[in-house]
Amino acid sequence: MAKQDSTLHPRPGVAFLGMPAFTEAAHIALGDDQLRRNLGRATRTIRDKRTRAVGELEDWQDLRTAAAMIKDRTLADLDRHLEQFEAAATAAGATVHWAADADEAVRISTEIVRAHQGTDVIKVKSMATQEIGLNEAFAEDGINAWETDLAELIIQLGGDTPSHFLVPAIHRNREEIRQIFLDRMAEVGRPAPDDLTDEPRRLAEAARLHLREKFLTTSIGFSGANFAVAETGTLVVLESEGNGRMCLTLPDVLVSVVGIEKLLPTFADLEVFMQVLPRSSTAERMNPYTTMWTGVTEGDGPQELHIILLDNGRTRALADNTGRQALRCIRCSACLNVCPVYERVGGHAYGSVYPGPIGAILNPLLHGVSDEHDAALPFASSLCGACYEACPVKIDIPTVLIEQRAEVVEERADSGRPSAEALAMRIAAWTFADHRRLERAQKVASKAGPVVQHVRRLPGMLGGWTASRDLPPIPDESFHQWWERTRGADR
Repeated sequence: MAKQDSTLHPRPGVAFLGMPAFTEAAHIALGDDQLRRNLGRATRTIRDKRTRAVGELEDWQDLRTAAAMIKDRTLADLDRHLEQFEAAATAAGATVHWAADADEAVRISTEIVRAHQGTDVIKVKSMATQEIGLNEAFAEDGINAWETDLAELIIQLGGDTPSHFLVPAIHRNREEIRQIFLDRMAEVGRPAPDDLTDEPRRLAEAARLHLREKFLTTSIGFSGANFAVAETGTLVVLESEGNGRMCLTLPDVLVSVVGIEKLLPTFADLEVFMQVLPRSSTAERMNPYTTMWTGVTEGDGPQELHIILLDNGRTRALADNTGRQALRCIRCSACLNVCPVYERVGGHAYGSVYPGPIGAILNPLLHGVSDEHDAALPFASSLCGACYEACPVKIDIPTVLIEQRAEVVEERADSGRPSAEALAMRIAAWTFADHRRLERAQKVASKAGPVVQHVRRLPGMLGGWTASRDLPPIPDESFHQWWERTRGADR
């Protein structure tokens, strides 16, 4: 079995640093047989279950359209909805903070924990906190952040990073998880039983007992939110294990880091998303644990609620007329499960907490394409369109990818650093622009024909073409010459 190169694992919370760009990372991932077996089995299972769950609804396409329209309507008037949410949440007893970037969000979070002399926090699974590198920032400041989602716990104990929205440990099999529990649980709390097996029931039991101590001894909780309702100031979290509800209700202080694109105008709008999200993510008709909270209630749940509204590149994405549709994303992962590229390379190759087709467009939208890692992602697709067909909010990922590829080409041209491909295209354009140049090039190629027919592999980027194809023979004469010699002579 080929082993995955250690350089493929991004540092937790620090996307891209220490990672090769996607093209190189994909080659490394393709050499890991175990990874591809785990991914193939998991995505195939999730994909089949989702297809059956979606097929039960005759109005599925209407729901997709409705969800997309609600999101677009919200984004078109986002500033007003954000102010409305802030006013409603504040009136209900919450404290609303605004964070322009990851550093500001981390600073606010740290100040809240320090204000309560906290050394430990428990967390609900949250993409936003992963995006800002909250756990790692806390660790540098002497604060322990404990993940309570089962898959996130596996990732944290294993010193790993998530490779899937919904199934962060999708690249791990049961035996690997058992060994992680045996090796690492004792270092941070209640140890795993010595007779632990790889039976799912036993693994879940070990995690439950380990986490129970964290729930009962930690007074500060952190979460994200799947949705934020502007008219009521309500936050909504959907999860499948029940651990999230404990994390949201047991602590004295709750801090929710929420991306500004999570807004929905009204409570009634939730109806559509309560149907499309469970079926698209876990293939369930109804989500098992849906928790909603509005401000604070005396004697019930956290008595102090902080909401950090996070931008961190989202207004940049909003300014992109084509790409802004990516902000409709509800993190269901349906696009990952149908993507032939993701199924073969997994999430780490994307070098970001947002992998797969949506990550391929979201990262360049949030950061731009000046970095080589972001610039490589729009090409991490076969453009088959399966992601668009699966997306419950109708994000046209292929169209965005094509526009971003053009942006990458323009960026490279503006920087004065043309790629080998761009340079080849420029030479070709110069040659084809004048028939005399083209004829001279054809004569040179014809003379080189006898030599070229013995070439089996071309160097550089052309090597990818000859790796799977034979180099065609170069004819002795051009089409123009042939025409003149045959039919042209009869005119």
